[in-house]
Amino acid sequence: MGKTVLLPLVCAILAFWNVYVVKAEDAYKYFTWTVTYGTASPLGAPQQVILINGQFPGPRLDLVTNDNVILNLINKLDQPFLLTWNGIKQRKNSWQDGVLGTNCPIPPNSNYTYKFQTKDQIGSYMYFPSTLMHKASGGFGALNVNARSVIPVPYAKPAGDFSLLTGDWYKTSHKALQQILDSGKALPFPNGLLINGQTQSSFSGDQGKTYMFRVSNVGLSTSFNFRIQGHKMKLVEVEGSNVIQNIYDSLDVHVGQSISVLVTLDQPPKDYYIVASTRFTKTVLTTTAVLHYTNSQTPVSGPVPAGPTYEIHWSIQQARTYRWNLTSNAARPNPQGSFHYGKITPSRTIMLVNSAPVINGKQRYAVNSVSYTNADTPLKLADYFNIPGIFSLNSIDSAPSGRTPYQSTSVMSASLHEFIEVVFQNNENAMQSWHLDGYDFWVVGFGSGQWTQDSRKKYNLVDALTRHTTQVYPNSWTAILVSLDNQGMWNMRSAMWERQYLGQQFYLRVYNPVPSLANEYDIPSNALLCGKAIGRHHH
Repeated sequence: MGKTVLLPLVCAILAFWNVYVVKAEDAYKYFTWTVTYGTASPLGAPQQVILINGQFPGPRLDLVTNDNVILNLINKLDQPFLLTWNGIKQRKNSWQDGVLGTNCPIPPNSNYTYKFQTKDQIGSYMYFPSTLMHKASGGFGALNVNARSVIPVPYAKPAGDFSLLTGDWYKTSHKALQQILDSGKALPFPNGLLINGQTQSSFSGDQGKTYMFRVSNVGLSTSFNFRIQGHKMKLVEVEGSNVIQNIYDSLDVHVGQSISVLVTLDQPPKDYYIVASTRFTKTVLTTTAVLHYTNSQTPVSGPVPAGPTYEIHWSIQQARTYRWNLTSNAARPNPQGSFHYGKITPSRTIMLVNSAPVINGKQRYAVNSVSYTNADTPLKLADYFNIPGIFSLNSIDSAPSGRTPYQSTSVMSASLHEFIEVVFQNNENAMQSWHLDGYDFWVVGFGSGQWTQDSRKKYNLVDALTRHTTQVYPNSWTAILVSLDNQGMWNMRSAMWERQYLGQQFYLRVYNPVPSLANEYDIPSNALLCGKAIGRHHH
């Protein structure tokens, strides 16, 4: 008798639970983060680091496609502070991008509540401070966006999910590094590499099972190669693109980039080295972590597996194997390949040439002869309130002009729904890494020497992946295609932090003269005002 009553009840509960799960998507997720200084000894000696809620690195943000994030950031540092959400597109919402061109920094002992949505995105990302040289002391963390429950994912659910924030590190404080740059000198070579803020992280898994490793380069300036002793890596996702699942022994990750690999624990039970080592550097820095089989009795042993050091051609060849999975979907149900990017004729070509000029006796970095300087008022606020004298449109040429390098608050204008080609021409003997906020873009070509119209014949117009940060090799070019479908004021920057700080960046103002909430959200009611925007009334 009892059983017959119970069964309908269980069914009712299950039915209710299913409804509840579907309703819970596009959820609101609330966070309060407090930024403070603390002490850690990542390379053995105690040094000041930036903590979020007492953690270094900061808390991992685990989100789902279309989640609404309400994050109250409380700044307890002695300097103004912002976080930027690297790779989150901030659809129609550059107000929340967290860079100095869009947001007033949060003053000490004050707060700002970010409100943004992970609209139509999946993948492994990171957040980090965009202000001054704070990033050199921490304040960064993993930001992972999982697919909604109703969306198929092109691999079996892994048994576990690890985020590895990997990058170069200095024993010097962020203020001392900033002083070096402000005095007109370049930064010295870093002191080491860290994985998750230390040199002895450990990751445990069961023999026979498969685990996700999300690897991000949170460093300031150095590419690294990543590998796991005795194990193959299956690349599955890169910055929001589900990719052709090639198998690799090791992978290059450049500054600001993220990759997701699946690793099957198919070896004899023991502990294995996880290794990152620097690329394209005279001195090779190496750091290790441990992959621990839960049934292992044996510590790590043997030589630490070596990786490529300077082989640029090796890296370019690998980069060309990253391919979009045309039949897989990403955040939405339609296949990625249903957008035929290669069949659209770009409305124009923008060529960006980086350089390292000395201006007024000081080392600066520039693009198309302009070295960016921050205005006292965010460009987005100056635009909204029509405040003159903060920036002028087309204060940077869309092709190199050969002018003597100079400093300016450079903004390039573009129209909403343009489809453009951008060529990054690197005539320096150094790696570059370029990032665009608000977008992802198709990386259609890498080549050595000077880009010419003829270079287009080598483009991949079929299955290039889309991502938010691309490397540009020394004395080489990289070409991307971008669909400018996101109105706003967007930072185009070197992901190499000293270069960005000393001027290798500008803003792309993607604009439609007819105001419409369908194209862009209104200014947030809690927007911080600073500079010449103080005292202005919004709403």
